[in-house]
Amino acid sequence: MTAILRAALIALASLLSWHAAADGAPRRVALDYAPAPVDNPLKGLAPYSAKGSDPFPHSLEFNYVPFSALVTGPEQYDWTPIETLLDAAAKCGHQAIFRVFLEFPGRTNVIPAFLIEDGLKVYDYVNTNTQPLASIQVETPDYSNPDLRKAMTQFILALGRRYDGDTRIGFITAGLLGSWGEWHDYPRNELFASKEVQTEVMNAYEAAFKTTPILVRYPTGQGETENAPNATRRFGYHDDSFAWATLDTGRKGDEWFFMARMNAAGPEALNKWKTEPIGGEIRPEAWGKVFDADPGDKHIQDFGKCVEVTHVTWLMDSGMFPSVTLKPNAKRIKRAEEEVRRMGYEFHVPAVTISPVANETLPVKVEVENRGVAPFYYDWPVEFGLLGADGRVIKTFNSTDKLSGLLPGDPRRVWEEKLALKGLKVGMYKLALRVPNPLPKGLPVRFANKTQDQDAFGWLTLTSGTWR
Repeated sequence: MTAILRAALIALASLLSWHAAADGAPRRVALDYAPAPVDNPLKGLAPYSAKGSDPFPHSLEFNYVPFSALVTGPEQYDWTPIETLLDAAAKCGHQAIFRVFLEFPGRTNVIPAFLIEDGLKVYDYVNTNTQPLASIQVETPDYSNPDLRKAMTQFILALGRRYDGDTRIGFITAGLLGSWGEWHDYPRNELFASKEVQTEVMNAYEAAFKTTPILVRYPTGQGETENAPNATRRFGYHDDSFAWATLDTGRKGDEWFFMARMNAAGPEALNKWKTEPIGGEIRPEAWGKVFDADPGDKHIQDFGKCVEVTHVTWLMDSGMFPSVTLKPNAKRIKRAEEEVRRMGYEFHVPAVTISPVANETLPVKVEVENRGVAPFYYDWPVEFGLLGADGRVIKTFNSTDKLSGLLPGDPRRVWEEKLALKGLKVGMYKLALRVPNPLPKGLPVRFANKTQDQDAFGWLTLTSGTWR
């Protein structure tokens, strides 16, 4: 059977289903599964923003921003660095992730000068926790300083007023505290911010952000000596040693591994992924190699298992984005696409039910299931549409349906709509569905169906027929 004949028979079957629905009982049309695109929005690998145009499929970009570049004086802010980052990503149709930091091994002048001039003490020493790179100088501020504490909380509140809900942003990692903004100063633990300061920062983020997800580095329950509890707060987590220190080994000395900390933090932390996103960074030592059948390093943990247990949605990565030292071959790229596709959500529509037209209204039921490892964390709009034979959109219908909150393993969610056909010319149409990205040029959510993008990019074709 030729591909053309097969397509014609499928179209005829759909048409007959539509006609039957128009003449009698509702008819349910089954839809076939096909893997969703690797670069679906708000999931997958996120390269540094300078590499945003490289070929591995992605919808996110990441970068760090120094505190001193943003905070120029008491309650005085220069948003240019963030604007530049967000606009560059948006120009490529990508959402951005960023982290503001106060200390970064090898970088200087990241602490605002006005704070130092006003008496903020700074510890200058060699940081030995920089593997796989050599040890290097770092400047750590005295986090107990009242002026610094005030500057941080005021900045967070200003950041939220300006950027909460900005469609150019996918996620924000809390940052500010510790080396790289990772909420530790290992091995100089005595220099890290107190639990009181950590709590002030978390309180400010919760007050400032109601829409854009904020992620913190370490899952923490009650009773820890160095970290303030966060398991019941409205934050996600980011594992910055992904596939290296992710799985709980049970070995002494590995208590800091991500899932070991999750288990220690309790059920609230373990179930966090159901409402708040999990992100992170593939450990630099594992870049690229983690996607090989044999990574060649016993420290590298199984990527698929790490995805499964963490329910991770996105990961910073440089291994799959070509550079002088990292040039992935075709086999590694193929395996990476298969593994990365499993991250986050994957929505499949197994069936649509069409009922007879009544009072120029077409009743529609769409079944939706999540085959991924995590939900979708935003309430992006759902739209129905009628397409012409050439794929042109003839009419669209706004919907109140949502993708958010649909968990893997949940029963199929049923969207019920009554599409008003008044004013529509008699003719053959294709009924379709889409979830557009509110970011101009941003990629839409695409479903794991064979008929996704079949007739028009971004649209899932459900069935076709003639309305009379």
